[in-house]
Amino acid sequence: MASTHFRDGHPVMVDVGDKPPTVRRAVAEAVVVLPDEAGALLRAGAPKGDPVQVAELAGIMGAKRTPELIPLAHPLPLSSVAVTGTTDGNRVRFEASCSTAAATGVEMEALTAAAVAALTLYDMLKGATKGIVIEGVRLLRKEGGRSGTWTRSEDG
Repeated sequence: MASTHFRDGHPVMVDVGDKPPTVRRAVAEAVVVLPDEAGALLRAGAPKGDPVQVAELAGIMGAKRTPELIPLAHPLPLSSVAVTGTTDGNRVRFEASCSTAAATGVEMEALTAAAVAALTLYDMLKGATKGIVIEGVRLLRKEGGRSGTWTRSEDG
């Protein structure tokens, strides 16, 4: 289903008023690849605090602000948001999960949380090098709603 409709040539939000609220959950990820200089700064501790913990908190805050950032996203009553950063050498993987009981899904909130966490880590470590790469911002799983459960397979 398209996320936008048009009326008289202008975009409008999808009307979800007739859809019953159901429990919905989404999980997304973003991966940050750090050059050696940024990896060393991550391990030593950045001047602004623990970069991964700050990024996790920023991701939670980002999920809550999704309808302010994505123009046609519906404001949702989030029942939970969790963002976990896992470091493996010079890679940090952020996994974000969001839940709600609403008439529309939380995929955008989970994606926003993962992306904001990755952007925050970039911001905290950019003093070491501008060569940091954010890759693989993607939905991993969604549950609930009319379409049921979807899980990313290896080929997408």
